[in-house]
Amino acid sequence: MTGHLWSVVTVTYNSADTLRRCWQGDKPYEWIVVDNASSDDSVRTAEELGARVIRLPENVGFSRANNVALREAAGEYVLFANPDLEIPSDGGLDVLRRHLDVHGGLAAPQLLSSDGTPQANGRGLPYATAKLGNRKVWPLSRLHSSYRLTAEPGTAIWVAWVMGAAVAARTADFAAMGGWNERFFLYYEDHELGLRAWRHGMPVALLGDVRWTHHWGRATNSFRWSRAHTLEVQSARTFFGMFPEFLVGLPPAARRHRQAAQRIGSPVSDLPAVRAGGAGAHVGTAGG
Repeated sequence: MTGHLWSVVTVTYNSADTLRRCWQGDKPYEWIVVDNASSDDSVRTAEELGARVIRLPENVGFSRANNVALREAAGEYVLFANPDLEIPSDGGLDVLRRHLDVHGGLAAPQLLSSDGTPQANGRGLPYATAKLGNRKVWPLSRLHSSYRLTAEPGTAIWVAWVMGAAVAARTADFAAMGGWNERFFLYYEDHELGLRAWRHGMPVALLGDVRWTHHWGRATNSFRWSRAHTLEVQSARTFFGMFPEFLVGLPPAARRHRQAAQRIGSPVSDLPAVRAGGAGAHVGTAGG
């Protein structure tokens, strides 16, 4: 046992420079780094910065690597945090913990870009048209105005899902709902996670009082085709195969995801506290 309330999990792949930029300073939590067979000095850098490193012999992807760490996590609470995330020394972990103790489910900080502007890391229902609109595809960019969600200081809102760069939960609840879905190597795993959480009675919240910098540079923002684009297309096929309602409209998404659809964008105070057991009665089958 580490004695820490929190286990923070970071998956690395050739992330040494990013770790040196973002993970300096004291860490009042257990930090577990799972390295996906990096060819740089990610492992040594993470160890020098205070991490307990789990070295994988090959790149198994984001979801599977996270699940490796989840099985090792000793903290009562778990935060999955990207290498390019900065957690300030005064934290915000206590704010996340208090929310999780009352409401359970998943919670995320409001992420900020490197220049301090809010990132829309909270999202609405992931219709294919909304996702294309998010990529500035006209005229879809004018539709689904509630898809991109942010939370102001002093507020917390319910969202359909949060970006996987920073996701917190009670460790036992996260394990009980099945962890990350290993059908996704990279991309769309956070969409599926949020939708599954809602269906397991675990609401998903974005907390405006916790504001962390995320130096985000999405590899698929470029029009030049890369392996990242291929992985995203593969994950999209898997996701929309699981959830055809977001592609073809059947079955109706608002019916299949009723709890999320009714609460997206509304203040957290509007929802009574959920049972303390969280996902305990709703064990998921995410793996594989």
